[in-house]
Amino acid sequence: MKTRLCLAIFTMLLLNGCAFFNVELVPQTQPLQEKVIEGEGRPKLLLLDLTGIISEKARGGGLSQEQPSMVAELKEALLKAEKDEDIAGVVLRINSPGGTVTASDIIYHELLNFRKEKKVPLYASIVGMGTSGGYYAACAADEISAHPTAVTGSIGVILMKFNVEGLMSKVGVSELTIKSGDKKDILSPFRPTTPEEQRLVQEIIDSLHRRFVDVALARPGGKLSRDEVEKLADGRIYTADQALQARLIDRVGYLDETINNMKKGLKLEKARVVTYYRPGSYRGSIYSGPAGSAPVINLVNFDLGGLDAMGGSSFMYLWRP
Repeated sequence: MKTRLCLAIFTMLLLNGCAFFNVELVPQTQPLQEKVIEGEGRPKLLLLDLTGIISEKARGGGLSQEQPSMVAELKEALLKAEKDEDIAGVVLRINSPGGTVTASDIIYHELLNFRKEKKVPLYASIVGMGTSGGYYAACAADEISAHPTAVTGSIGVILMKFNVEGLMSKVGVSELTIKSGDKKDILSPFRPTTPEEQRLVQEIIDSLHRRFVDVALARPGGKLSRDEVEKLADGRIYTADQALQARLIDRVGYLDETINNMKKGLKLEKARVVTYYRPGSYRGSIYSGPAGSAPVINLVNFDLGGLDAMGGSSFMYLWRP
């Protein structure tokens, strides 16, 4: 009887406009939280993920809460790990074909800084694909391993441009560009690229390629000369066994073997393997922010993990067959 009376009163208030509700359609974002995956003891081995296209562009949006970019989330995770005295080592699990040059370089930079400040071992484990920017990031690790079925390598830079001038003329659409200099619309999809413009872009590509070679040459476990790295850096991909033979990686093994190797190296009989997860989304690092300044690339019908496929061109450390 009381239940029916309460429901009746509630209905009357609602119909008369006297009831107000504050319904949160999109959950508020939260900081990263820790979860124990396996093991016991006080020391922690942190498992971090580098999965998908590497980009500094925020993910999600629309009806769902916008998620921080891969760069922002990794930085936040590293900041959290730096403050945890029980973190004894970090394993970076990589399954990425690469991404933008800048995002790949930022992640590499942040991983190097973390190793310097925290002074704990950092191992990279390529579980499926660790090509181009994925391998670039791995080069910050003390040791790189790859699953027996993984592929890696693809050391190089790519920039793609489509020329839609012919298509536009067929559908009766014309384009007008007013510019201050003859190079202002370089790589415009509405006209052919001149030989001089192609030369200028190639110089940038070559410079970014040399940077990639420098990173591969400077990796902690590296034992290759510059000439050897340059011969391997023609953009081709390698199986795990081929990469090991070429000395691009340090060992072939599974993720659990990499974790066990870290335990042995640290002389830990017991350790907890932990990871970070996010109930919602949260901006908690210097790389967090709006997506308006994110890089875009000019590829048609490619799922690039949130990158705008038609917004322009971008220099990429990316393998995309």
